[in-house]
Amino acid sequence: MIQVQPFDRLGRFRNEWLNARHHFSFGEYHDPARMGVGGLRVWNDDEIAPGRGFEPHPHREMEIITYVREGAITHQDSLGNRGKTVAGDVQVMHAGTGIVHAEYNLEKTPTRIFQIWVLPGRHGVAPGWGSRAFPRQVEGSLAALADGRPEADGTALPLHADAAVFAGTLRRGQSVRQTMRPGRAAYLVPATGAVTVNGVTVNTRDGAAITGETALEITAVADAEVVLVEVQD
Repeated sequence: MIQVQPFDRLGRFRNEWLNARHHFSFGEYHDPARMGVGGLRVWNDDEIAPGRGFEPHPHREMEIITYVREGAITHQDSLGNRGKTVAGDVQVMHAGTGIVHAEYNLEKTPTRIFQIWVLPGRHGVAPGWGSRAFPRQVEGSLAALADGRPEADGTALPLHADAAVFAGTLRRGQSVRQTMRPGRAAYLVPATGAVTVNGVTVNTRDGAAITGETALEITAVADAEVVLVEVQD
């Protein structure tokens, strides 16, 4: 089953520096029919104004993945970590037993990110943070950016969850086949462009909730940048 949530039907939040869309219930936006997919609980599509950002705030018992679409995000936390993640790259924060962090757009142009929260597979882990660069020029495939599945090969950032985050670019007409074990679910968003997933059209910044499928045929109907999260159903 593939259910598409159009971009114009996502939850909304806006203030003087943050323009956010929520794929699932978050903050003041609550829809009992949009509580997540499997272990995926949050997918926020955020635009952050230059020189602004999220002031220090706490998290615990959550795996938080930030995929930077445009610009850059600068992270700092109570463990002393500090780093900048630029467009096309990904950062992972293990909230674990507790961490306080802040994220700022210190650039001169808006930063656009996907912020993704996944429930951890076990509680009580030590908090941590990491960032990694991935080549955007690889076309026609989806690369694992963060991976906590049993079959993970260690090339992606680790997750304390049986989940994985994939991303890649497809030229118009290109296809990629993604397989999943039975009992898995996925959520796919084209950051740019449009694709079909097993024949179902998903346009720019729409979300597609995927359950009961073991093979996905993803075809670009326009040049596309695709982000996909696989989780336990």
